[in-house]
Amino acid sequence: MTVLLLGGTGEARELAVLLADAGVAFVSSLAGRVARHRLPVGEVRSGGFGGVDGLVEYLAGVEAVVDATHPFATGMSANAAAACARTGTPLIRLERPGWSAAPGAEGWHWVDGHDEAAVLTAGLGTRPFLTIGRQHLGSYVGPLADAAALVRVVDEPEIPLPDAWVVRLDRGPYERERELMAGHRADVLVTKDSGGTWTWPKMAAAGELGLPVVVVRRTAAPAGVETVPEPAEVLAWLGQHLDRAAAGTTEP
Repeated sequence: MTVLLLGGTGEARELAVLLADAGVAFVSSLAGRVARHRLPVGEVRSGGFGGVDGLVEYLAGVEAVVDATHPFATGMSANAAAACARTGTPLIRLERPGWSAAPGAEGWHWVDGHDEAAVLTAGLGTRPFLTIGRQHLGSYVGPLADAAALVRVVDEPEIPLPDAWVVRLDRGPYERERELMAGHRADVLVTKDSGGTWTWPKMAAAGELGLPVVVVRRTAAPAGVETVPEPAEVLAWLGQHLDRAAAGTTEP
């Protein structure tokens, strides 16, 4: 094994294809939090490593790490940064750009966490469309207990939800967002700054319908980790680092 690809995103799957085509030995690691993963090409492992110590042990057979996890998978990114720092393993972050500069972003309600988003949403509407993933639904249950919320998640929520809430199990790409929001009579959209184009249609639909949008900001990436937005840039970076490893040097 040469490269550990921490995946679970569309960008990670795209990179896996590039690595396979380039003949780079790699294994993709998926966190296992989603029951129905879209699997990348190549070898795949699922589940955690057992924290930083477990990841340090695993890195004994790894020459480089690519963190291509979701922009909000902050725990895994922090563990990767810590483990690679301890072992001296080269690390690069593949992360899609956020939406802070997207059309209409200046008019959205930006918040720093889900508790804040829930309270704000309760004052903006009574029929929210929640697209924040199932892991954070607990923050919304209290403030939105009396709301007629539409909740879209990939897998069944693990906590009891208010009777008035409607759960829609679905995964992207999402192409009929305006129809969905209009059909629910949604009056506010709640989401995370996931970025990219995969889930952008809901943002565009909210703009067309004139809905307020609540967006949970990303947290900062671990300090000192190089970040690039495109899989091809990772492939070029890996080529440089693997060439150095083969030559027995870490010099730039």
